[in-house]
Amino acid sequence: MVSMSDPCSFSSFSRCLTKHLNLQLRVFFERHVIKGKVELTVEALEDRFSVLTLDTKDLNVVSVAVNQQPARFALGAKHSFKGTPLDITLPFDLSRGQHVIVEVTYETSPSASALQWLNPEQTAGKKQPYLFSQCQAHHCRSMIPCQDSPSIKHTYYAQVSVPKDLVAVMSAVRDGQEVDPQDSSRIIYRFRQPVAMPSYLIAIVVGALESRQIGPRSRVWSEKEFVDKAAFEFSETETMLKTAEDLAGPYVWGQYDILVLPPSFPYGGMENPCLTFATPTLLVIAHEISHSWTGNLVTNKTWEHFWLNEGHTVYLERMIGRSMQGEPFRQFKAMGGWKDLQDSVNTFGANNRLTNLVPSLQDVDPDDAFSSVPYEKGFALLYHLEELMGGPEVFMGFVKSYIQLFAYSSVTTDDWKNYLFTYFKDKVDVLNQVDWNAWMFTPGMPPVKPQYDTTLADACIALSQRWIKAKDQDLSSFMESDVKTLSSHQVIEFLSLLLHEDPLPLTHMKKMQEVYNLNTCTNSEIRFRWLKLCVRSKWEEAVPLALKMATEQGRMKFTRPLFREVFNFEKYRDESVRTFAAHRSAMHPVTSGLVAKDLKVDAGSTAGV
Repeated sequence: MVSMSDPCSFSSFSRCLTKHLNLQLRVFFERHVIKGKVELTVEALEDRFSVLTLDTKDLNVVSVAVNQQPARFALGAKHSFKGTPLDITLPFDLSRGQHVIVEVTYETSPSASALQWLNPEQTAGKKQPYLFSQCQAHHCRSMIPCQDSPSIKHTYYAQVSVPKDLVAVMSAVRDGQEVDPQDSSRIIYRFRQPVAMPSYLIAIVVGALESRQIGPRSRVWSEKEFVDKAAFEFSETETMLKTAEDLAGPYVWGQYDILVLPPSFPYGGMENPCLTFATPTLLVIAHEISHSWTGNLVTNKTWEHFWLNEGHTVYLERMIGRSMQGEPFRQFKAMGGWKDLQDSVNTFGANNRLTNLVPSLQDVDPDDAFSSVPYEKGFALLYHLEELMGGPEVFMGFVKSYIQLFAYSSVTTDDWKNYLFTYFKDKVDVLNQVDWNAWMFTPGMPPVKPQYDTTLADACIALSQRWIKAKDQDLSSFMESDVKTLSSHQVIEFLSLLLHEDPLPLTHMKKMQEVYNLNTCTNSEIRFRWLKLCVRSKWEEAVPLALKMATEQGRMKFTRPLFREVFNFEKYRDESVRTFAAHRSAMHPVTSGLVAKDLKVDAGSTAGV
């Protein structure tokens, strides 16, 4: 029996459900706050329903009304990462199935964990401030009082008032704008999201934004300094959308826009509906496109089942790659993913329960659990099942059917597994031979390593072995042409292979720079691995380059490991802590909190710096 509660939320989805949110937000850059009024349409799931609990975090709640009658409310004790429950006493009891409109007037805190406020110097244009949100996993409650659990899906409408030189966009369809009747120096932008979705997908951005059309249902948004480059980089969007539709079924969200954020965004991308968020370092949009089906349409019921979002999304992303670039490319990416999984298991420790495919998150902050495990362990399970069930076409048939069956709802691992057994009812004997306990509930690497085809990886393996075995007198045999024939994906793999071995001698690293000139490479995935290798081989000149990359962008995938590598280089440990202290205030709150833990700096101060 799956418990009917979400360990990351105070709200109870067995007692009532939010069906719709109507938001009125006023954004104030001087004070770094949003003044908000939210009307929640709530349905009672039991008789004599009289107390509604919402999630909040650092919100100043001004007043509450229920069907326009003032209502009593109380804020409970503050929890370290869940925030504070808001208990609202309804002025009358509800019967099962009855709806009520609950209106909460509130203000966010300047330190709201969902929001990052950038001053003009932190933007490309240097003239206007910028605001963006990141609500996944449990930060929406710091922006909006709500039932902040992925088990609950609702539609939303919003009106956002911003200074007239700025533009607001949200994870919804744009629905017009007007001068703010309360203040002619401001504009109100209107949005509607008619497809029910979880609270973590509510997103807002305010800045000096421009857009360019890149397809029949797509625009790219960014500051004007980046917009033409972004339009060029994401020009394959419509092809990928069509490929995904062929695989997974129709795209239901109407618009598919991409917003290119300033570099401090902590993730590579965020699949906000109608408006994917991407960082300047995101090279492939296929993952975020795939989330339009797996994650946004079919959603994990709690964060313990996050692999249902991410494992299926990686599977679908690699199927898009297969359609566009062939099966050897998919095999190659799968091999790279297995290495990423090994890295995560090594970082957490092979006995750490957070490396379970389905971890328990009782008293665990979901941000602390974030890693490549749900992505790559999830993918490895799906690929293993694909091999057992009869190949990619057969298994993609199941994935498409699963998406269509559970569309617009939230699911658990049991729901998924029960349907797997139903869909493949003639192969139940094969499914029963899978060691489900080892895959789902056991830490460390999966019980089975799939045999991936190494065609595209062979050149990377051969070159990495040459470097590993080379003596000093052999170094003259390396040439620039070694890497000229490799794709950027293969160069990434070559460097990843070296990172899985003992550090190379410094003489080798200097020779590698001399012949391949990797210091000048701007591909962030290559640069990141190259700088990790250099610092690991104790090449002191690489330390400032590694710290520069760790601080000039804020993607946690790059920033955290680079800081860790320098921290582990004893001579530069203090330098890593000093650099973090100097840049901390400009970093995203989620990123700075996790880097502080990595560098063993007191999370609330820069003590010991």
